[in-house]
Amino acid sequence: MSNLSLAFKSFFSLLFSGKLSEDVMAALNLTRRLMTTAPAGKAADAAAPAKAAAPEGPTAADGAAQILAILQREARLIDFLQEDIGPYTDDQVGAAVRDIQKNSRAALERHFTIKPVVDGVEGTNTQLATAGLDAKDTTRLRIVGKAPADGKVEAGVLRHRGWKIEKIDLPLALHGKKAAILAPAEIEVE
Repeated sequence: MSNLSLAFKSFFSLLFSGKLSEDVMAALNLTRRLMTTAPAGKAADAAAPAKAAAPEGPTAADGAAQILAILQREARLIDFLQEDIGPYTDDQVGAAVRDIQKNSRAALERHFTIKPVVDGVEGTNTQLATAGLDAKDTTRLRIVGKAPADGKVEAGVLRHRGWKIEKIDLPLALHGKKAAILAPAEIEVE
């Protein structure tokens, strides 16, 4: 999943359902944690849904909003995505995308250390064991093409190196209503 598609999936998943989808969770190496309110030593009622305490600080949704705010502030990404580009020529769109891509990349590099899952050359034959991969690890590897029914794969052509986050360096996230403002409105006084 590309970074841009991952960002979109995360944003819309949080916007419409309030939680990250399973494929986004897998791509980010996250697991869902359920918090129960059962006292220590007593089992929670399996039929009753687990209740989590109200978060005191930033939530996952606030973090997603923070990343979108950074991409808007530094690359005007939301302005571009919200714009109807139908009336513009391909050359005009291409020129706009060039700046948005450059500035988005700079913002990602400033706040994240992103590395390939497999340090290899796309289009070349890759041995899973040599690349440190296990065919059963669906978080780090997706087998595509004609996979055998038994799932035993030892090698294949590297079609995408994948991406992983090694380090995140974000400022403390705002939460609640403040986090929901991705960019303030601007009024020019003449």
